[in-house]
Order: sequence, then C-alpha cells, then structure tokens
Amino acid sequence: MPRFPIRAARLFFLAAALPLSAAGAADTACPENPAALLWTSPAHPVPGEPVKLMAVLTDGPAEALSATGPGGEAIALDSAARGGPPWSLEAELDPPRGGAYRMDIQRGGESIACRIVAVGSAAEGSGNPEPGEWNTAAEAFYAAWIEKLFDAPPEANLSFPSLEPVIRDPGRNFLYDHFGRNEDARLPATPDCADLPYFLRAYFAWKVGLPVAFRACDRGGAGRPPHCGAPNLSAAFTQGPASTAAFNGLMRKIADTVHSGSARTALSAEATDFYPLPLEREALWPGAVYADPYGHTLMLVRWMPQTAGRSGLLLAVDAQPDNSVSRKRFWEGTFLFADTGSAGPGFKAFRPVLRGGAGRWELPSNADLAVGGPVAAYSTAQGELAPEDFYARMGQLINPRGLAPRQAYEAMLDALAEQLQTRAESVENGEGYLRKHRGAVVPMPSGAAIFETQGLWEDYSTPSRDMRLLIAMKVLDRLPEHIVRYPELFALGGQAPEAARAAIEGLHRRLVQERRFSYIRSDGSSWELTVAEAMARRAAFETGYNPNDCAEARWGARPGTLEYATCSRHAPAEQRARMEQYRPWFHDTRRPAR
Repeated sequence: MPRFPIRAARLFFLAAALPLSAAGAADTACPENPAALLWTSPAHPVPGEPVKLMAVLTDGPAEALSATGPGGEAIALDSAARGGPPWSLEAELDPPRGGAYRMDIQRGGESIACRIVAVGSAAEGSGNPEPGEWNTAAEAFYAAWIEKLFDAPPEANLSFPSLEPVIRDPGRNFLYDHFGRNEDARLPATPDCADLPYFLRAYFAWKVGLPVAFRACDRGGAGRPPHCGAPNLSAAFTQGPASTAAFNGLMRKIADTVHSGSARTALSAEATDFYPLPLEREALWPGAVYADPYGHTLMLVRWMPQTAGRSGLLLAVDAQPDNSVSRKRFWEGTFLFADTGSAGPGFKAFRPVLRGGAGRWELPSNADLAVGGPVAAYSTAQGELAPEDFYARMGQLINPRGLAPRQAYEAMLDALAEQLQTRAESVENGEGYLRKHRGAVVPMPSGAAIFETQGLWEDYSTPSRDMRLLIAMKVLDRLPEHIVRYPELFALGGQAPEAARAAIEGLHRRLVQERRFSYIRSDGSSWELTVAEAMARRAAFETGYNPNDCAEARWGARPGTLEYATCSRHAPAEQRARMEQYRPWFHDTRRPAR
C-alpha cells in the first residue's frame, strides 16, 4: 500500500500538554484527539496583548472554546463557528499576565482536546502544532484560514482592489504579524488570477513552516492540455521563521513561473501542481481551486448550507488581471465547464508536499492519492460528466433538497447582477488608468491572444469576463426551459413543470426590469442601468472589452443619447475592425482554439 496516505494520517496529531511550572491552569494532561487541533497567533504570546485562537476539527463541529488561567480561574471566551468540513471555532484571549493558560475545545459539554498556551517568555507550555508537511492537519488549518480570510455575510458584495487589504487586515488574517516582526505591514500582495492560489498557499506555508512546490508549464495547444516540468521544491520555511524578504523572493519566482495554464493540466497527468477531486461535499474544502477550460482560476472559500428559508451557496474568490479580488457564487455563468481537449477543467487540490524515504521531500503520485490524500482522494470522475450533468451534480451538492423554481431564478439573477457590478469595477479600473495617461492607447494583441497576454491589455481589457457575462445571460434565459427538461432538480411542490416554466417566464420579465446596477461614465458621473437593459445590449458586449473605448460605449450606450454624451474616447479604427472580426467568438460564446 502506498505510504503517503498512511504517513499523512500518522502525522495528524494534537500537541500534548507539557508540565506547568505554575500550579493552577491544569492538573491533568490534555486528551489527545487526532481530529482536533488548536492553533494560536502570534507564535509567542505576551501578557497584555490579544492572543487569537482557532480550533480546527475534521470529525464534526465543536460547541465552544474555554480557557483556564494560570491561577485556575475560568476565563469567558466568545467563539465564532465556521465551516464543515473542516469545522472551526475562533476566539480571542486577552491574557492579563504571563503564565500557562489551558484552552479546551468542548463538544457535548466535555473537553475533547486542549492545549496549554504559554504567555510570556518564562511560561512553560506547548507551542503551535508543527505538521512539518502538508498532511491533513496542515490542510484543515489552511482551509479554515482561507474561510476566515474571506468571511462576510453571504449577501455582502465582497470586493477589494487587490489582495493587500485582505492580508494586511488583522481582523481577517489570522496569521497577521504571526512572527511579531511587523512582517505584513508593507507586504506586497497583488497576484492575478493564476497567481492567487499560489500566493495564498505560499503565504500560509511561510507562516506555519511548510514546504512549497510549483512547476513550469506550457499553455497547451493543438487540442492538448498544458504539460508541466519537474517540480521546484523549497523547504526554506521549514527551517524556522523566515524574513519577509525571503517570502517575497520565493513569490517572485513563483509569479514568474506559473500562469493560466498551470491549473488546466489533464486530469490524468502526474506532473502537475494540482490533482482532481471527487464531486463530493466532503472533498471540496475552502482552498480548493476551480480551473475552467479557458484559463480562469477561482478558489473556494465557503459553503453556506441550504435551510428552509434560504438556498445553499458555494462561494469562491478570484483575482483579475488588474489585481482586484472579489467573491463570487457558484453557478453556470461563473464556473465554466466544457468538454474540450485543451484542458482538464474542474475542482482540484494542491498536490501535497510530504516526507518520503530518508526524509526527502516528495510529491505523491496519482496512485498514492487515489488511496487517500490529505484532503480527499484523487478522482477523474469530473472528466466523465457532460456539462449538464456536472452542473446538475453541483446543484445537488449545494441544494440537496432541491430549489423551488423561484428560488433558483432569484439565485441566478443575484449572481448575474453580481457579475455586472464586478464588471463595472473592472471597466472603471481601465478608465482610471486612461484618465491618468491622457492620449495613451493600450496595444491590442491579435487573435486568441486577446484572452491571454501580458501588460496593459491584460490589466484593463475584459474579454474573458465579458465572455462569461454573455454565457451567464444565456443561462438565465434558459432556466424556464431547464425546469421542464430537468424537473427532478427542482422542488415543484406538485406543480406541473410547464406551469412552473410559465410562472418563471413572467417573473423574469418583471424582475430584470426592477434589478439595477450602476457604472461610472467618462466624466466621473454615475449612470444606472437595469439588468433588462444590460441583457438587451448583448451585441455591444461582443465588442465591449477594449479599454481604449469609453466606458459608455463599453456598456452599450447609443450615440446621440444622454447616456452617451460624456463619451470622449474611442479605440483606433484598426482595433475596431479586428474586434468585429472576432465578434462571432462572443456571439457564439465559444473561445477560439489556441
């Protein structure tokens, strides 16, 4: 039997309590529980400064975190619960003095695991767990950290100009200033779509002391997915706390190496940074990536379970070429899945770096991972599904009790409105650049390179986003017919599918007129559109991705109207001619072959 899953399980441990030099905090050793870990930050707590606590569990939720002070006094803690699986509880301790504090994870009124946390240099206690490799312990903590990083109410429009305000926010980043060196205050964090998962993985490895692996890959072509070379392995962070400069140096190497093809490798390939996951709720943890067949990459951050009054949600984040980061919900208009020979699309996990024979760092094979990876087993089941079956399966995972047709429609409309507003932010980023560089013209690449290139075009154009937006509009239009074709996916409550279709068609006509969003025109003023107006302007979005055109033209305003009156910039005639040549790609919503 392959050794990797066995070793990963054996190293999934809970740090045991060490003897206390001062009586009071604990009289008995902490119970060991291989499914519960308690992490603290900063790495070396000091009296009078808050200590963040995060319990991470893989066998079910916990109810509370409790604390006992050095003198045996009970300390009240307010806990915030998230996830499942893995589950986490977060709290904060404000230790008034140095000493050993006992932290207990409670379930059913009993302690199921605990840790002794030393506050102050003279106190004795156990430090944070040291997984040493990407075993289940490390992966569970990573998933909980990602979920906390992008936590917000599900209805919130979570968007940032880059990753920097996320990483530099102590309220979001559990590992902020973990070393106590002010190491995050000026940390550059501007990854794009492909770099975002690698940045977060490397950042976590830096703070926790884990190895990092990445590969150079080509972009594929001629009907084949990308091919990758041998892994670049770095164990520098396992040797003790590293400097910010060391992290920045490694991240520069990673950013210069990986690209949009890195996640699109074939599902059966061995030389990859990612391996495919089974389509099961237990396998899709926060931190898993989604590779769409055309190069975009998203990262899962949260599951919201279905309740009697609310549909379930699967939330993810992505980064754009302009470095903006935003949260999105899973639906067919955002998570593209297609049967194409040039990509291995779907949900994937980072291939873990584990200790092999003689202490060597090794990446497990697909056969090893098929027996049982640290998060989930290797599986190519996604590749066996037609797109319709893939989306049906995901719908069952997100809403296992099915959705009433109106719920399904409103969730799709919310997602489309979210995409429109996010596009408005991207268009405004391009406007902002050209306001600062009057008279500049962003060079436009030729052919399929408009979707994958470098420089200003990558930063400020929106062809991939607009392709996904046009697909999303088609998906919303198709929902009434989808109800008739796949009635088993909906909670019809005895209603005939044809009657449900007619009701949703009427609802659609009304709600797209009521739902509104706004964009910024060339003069800085705001202009409001309805979703219905945006959907009626699809032809404009087929050539609306060029940042050299004014915002009004990119949103389909007609010359001679009040909306268009503020437009003062147009793409060069040669670029407009090529955009017309490429229009069929967008009209048919099919990206060209490389």
